[in-house]
Amino acid sequence: MNKLLLYFLIGLFAPKLTAQSSSYWQQHVDYKMEVAVDVKNYQYLGKQELVYTNNSSDTLRRVFYHLYNNAFQPGSEMDLRLQTIKDPDGRMITKTKVGDKEIKESRISKLQPNEIGYLHVSNFKQDGVTAVAKEVETILEVTLVKPILPGKSTTFTLDFTGQVPVQIRRSGRNNKEGVELSMAQWYPKMAEFDFEGWHADAYIAREFHGVWGNFDVKITIDKDYLLGGSGYLQNGNEIGFNYQDKDVVVNVPKKQKTLTWHFIAPNVHDFTWAADKNYIHDVVSTYFGTTLHFIYKNNPNIIENWKKAEPKTVQLMEYYNKIVGKYPYLQYSVIQGGDGGMEYAMCTLILGEGTFDGLVGVIAHEMGHSWFQHILASNESKHPWMDEGFTSFIEDLGLNELAATKSANPFEGAIKSYINLANSGKEQPLSTHGDRYDENRSYSIASYSKGEVFLAQLQYLIGKGNLMKTLRKYFEDFKFKHPTPNDIKRTAERVSGANLDWYLTDWTKTLNTIDYGIKNVESVTGTKISLERIGRTPMPIDLLVEYTDGSKESFYIPLRMMSFEKENPNPEITRTILKDWTWGNQNYSFILSKSKDKIKKITIDPSGLMADVKPENNSFEIK
Repeated sequence: MNKLLLYFLIGLFAPKLTAQSSSYWQQHVDYKMEVAVDVKNYQYLGKQELVYTNNSSDTLRRVFYHLYNNAFQPGSEMDLRLQTIKDPDGRMITKTKVGDKEIKESRISKLQPNEIGYLHVSNFKQDGVTAVAKEVETILEVTLVKPILPGKSTTFTLDFTGQVPVQIRRSGRNNKEGVELSMAQWYPKMAEFDFEGWHADAYIAREFHGVWGNFDVKITIDKDYLLGGSGYLQNGNEIGFNYQDKDVVVNVPKKQKTLTWHFIAPNVHDFTWAADKNYIHDVVSTYFGTTLHFIYKNNPNIIENWKKAEPKTVQLMEYYNKIVGKYPYLQYSVIQGGDGGMEYAMCTLILGEGTFDGLVGVIAHEMGHSWFQHILASNESKHPWMDEGFTSFIEDLGLNELAATKSANPFEGAIKSYINLANSGKEQPLSTHGDRYDENRSYSIASYSKGEVFLAQLQYLIGKGNLMKTLRKYFEDFKFKHPTPNDIKRTAERVSGANLDWYLTDWTKTLNTIDYGIKNVESVTGTKISLERIGRTPMPIDLLVEYTDGSKESFYIPLRMMSFEKENPNPEITRTILKDWTWGNQNYSFILSKSKDKIKKITIDPSGLMADVKPENNSFEIK
């Protein structure tokens, strides 16, 4: 990439910090890193220069870095969490049968010194003067030589040494699919400081949060390795490698044992890469301007699936561009990392084996995170439902779009999953920090399914047209920022005109549930239909009445606290808007002009988009 184009991209991505409020601000970082990798010992040495800009009104006297690799050591907080949680991640434990008992042990607890991960910092300086840097497991606490005043910048330099752990989760070496180096969370990463203060969370379980900035990274590694990851390769011609060519040939003089790969990633909040001697690299151009890269093992058992997945990936990105907003970078890489699937800046690391449908499904989800996490960078540690749930929402829409047979409700699985959790007694509020859930199952269903249902149910509340406008406006207003739960709520309010504070509060901060029922249907002069609200969370009600002659009519009961009436979701069916229903009144009734003997069935929420936890009382059938 030439420098003129690079400067244009950085200028294009420079955030206009006015969307959330006139006082909105966010910090900024510019990284320069050079790292040399010893592939025989899985160790690396690096230098980092970081220019940190304090855009807050606070004077900063300390800063914090993440040292994620230190989690992969016996006795670490991550290790101890694995040993105490009821349902540890299956990838991170071993199972041994002792008699009739199954013994689960943390894989981290068994790592030997040459298998552990570590990341250590030395020679830390601020503007050339040595500063005190204290390593506290996965966090580096730095006492500054001089405070960083509001609006000022400072330069930090440091040396770091790391060891790539045996892959336990996400980052590591030589995983079960044979990928040699999956380099995620590998460098000293500045912690985020925002309006809530520092987010210097220990690496215990799962999610991340980062500072927006530009990365300039040089990786020196054995010449036999092929690399892929975040950023744009700057020196393809120099090293004999061109990311734009389908046939990649690396020509290196015999005496030269290493290559230095130079990447630049503008306006991202992380940098990830992977390397293997046996990678295949495919390049797919698109009419919408994004070049897609597919980097995977030269394994005859998976090549066909990966080739078939490439056009599906193009279709998915095209669809996400349409429903959310244009992916802003010039490339995206799908890389076989060999462990589950995880989103990173401008790329994903995923499992490469398994079924074709499974491969496409993982790509659909992880690439969806490019919008909901790597462009809309919510704090996924504090609000994992905002990235996992919203990504799951567009994933299900995208896969339904690709499907030969379309589902009327692609969110049905997520709604059922949430209902099962709500009825299990093990649910915790969505406001729970991602690391603080009692069980992994509760975390997963809450973050992925209940987070998805937040948007699916918003469609029920304000209508599909308003929901899709909300997604696009949310993206446009908050891309390259750190949106909060209130921002998606306020965007939906601005688009629709509805009052939705009650919904955000009940759905994310409480365990209140939705439960409505048809209480009674009786003959009067016509038919009296009586409904009841059993759960604490109120909702507007869509009611469908089917008659014995085959005709249908619908009724809409607005929710008073919304101050809103949505458009008829089924214009082909005549709809009557009834008097609104207040939260303080648990009962509601109205008179239908037709007699009871003309009615075949009455259904609350025929769309199935309302997550009523006791759906069995949502219909009344006259037989």
